[in-house]
Amino acid sequence: MSSFADLRRMMVDCQLRTYDVTDRAVLAAADSVPREAFLPGELSHLAYLDRQEPLPGTSRALPAPMVTARMIQVLDLQAGEEALEYAGGSGYGAALMAAMGAKATLLEPDEAALALARTAFAQPGVPAAELLAKLPEHRQFDAVLVSGACETPPEPLFRHVRQGGRLIVVEGVGRAARVVLHRKVGESLSGRPVFDAAAPVLREFRKAEVFAL
Repeated sequence: MSSFADLRRMMVDCQLRTYDVTDRAVLAAADSVPREAFLPGELSHLAYLDRQEPLPGTSRALPAPMVTARMIQVLDLQAGEEALEYAGGSGYGAALMAAMGAKATLLEPDEAALALARTAFAQPGVPAAELLAKLPEHRQFDAVLVSGACETPPEPLFRHVRQGGRLIVVEGVGRAARVVLHRKVGESLSGRPVFDAAAPVLREFRKAEVFAL
């Protein structure tokens, strides 16, 4: 039976590299952070599969590793930058960014998911990150990773992007889903699609249902 270290290396070589993840810092982080720590123990054997995994008892899921890695690559994260992961569930994206030398914060309003994150970040080999259920209004970041799909723009997060900063998010669901990179210039963010990907839909950014008579 392969060890988790062997499975992690296979994930890097067979999933990330073949999905156009080429940034050495991202690949090194993915090869060092124990992804199994971000699932409950009974599900740890699923950590390196090429798919998203629902987090039991929460409204969140652990996104597919290749999607998280490629989104972080597009953010062009630099060591020392302040980086936020929103709705990351157990916080794998924040851990990757911390492993790359960023000052990482996980913002997770789902209490059950945040409890999983606290357990994950207490595990050996997981780099430290700040774990929060709510952000102060004034907090801003150089890079924001939204770890879920949004049917409506995540506008409440825009004010937390520093001038010149970036926010990356999956916009839309199903075959219409696109990863969009936003940059803050002045008081507005401009976005451009960068690749197609699917991610778990965030309930707080779902479209309101409209009933027609």
